[in-house]
Amino acid sequence: MNSAGSETSTACYACRLASGEETLVGGRIAQTRHWLVEHCMGPLGVGTLIVKPKRHVVHVHALSDEEAVEMGGLLKEAARVVNEITRCSQVYISLWSHADWKPSHIHYVVQPIQLAMKDVYSAGAATLQSEMFRANQPLPKAAVVAFCEHARRIIRVAAQP
Repeated sequence: MNSAGSETSTACYACRLASGEETLVGGRIAQTRHWLVEHCMGPLGVGTLIVKPKRHVVHVHALSDEEAVEMGGLLKEAARVVNEITRCSQVYISLWSHADWKPSHIHYVVQPIQLAMKDVYSAGAATLQSEMFRANQPLPKAAVVAFCEHARRIIRVAAQP
């Protein structure tokens, strides 16, 4: 069990971030009864959020009814926050659920897309995240922390323990 009282897997990076076993730059932005909102730790750009279930879930169809209901509104709110802070042209939301071709803790990537990205990542939207991982540009920690502080001030979710 993690500090939120949910099932976890010590082998799971997402669970270790949620439990505080791994350092989460910027800290947790928000949590609901069943979900967590954090800044992405990978090279997908400042302002990219992760929305993940508190418990270790590896398939969307394995979500409880309560988790599934809560998910939609939280994804919408995370996209609003990303858009409001970054003033991006679009917010992509994608499901990630594999690590080395094995099912892993599901998480939604909520990513701001700027038109200027086309000048750096030329292959287009369908491969943008792959290109960003290949480029592996580290995120400036101060910018991530500032984004998270701003996001915590404006996100509209009821605070949960």
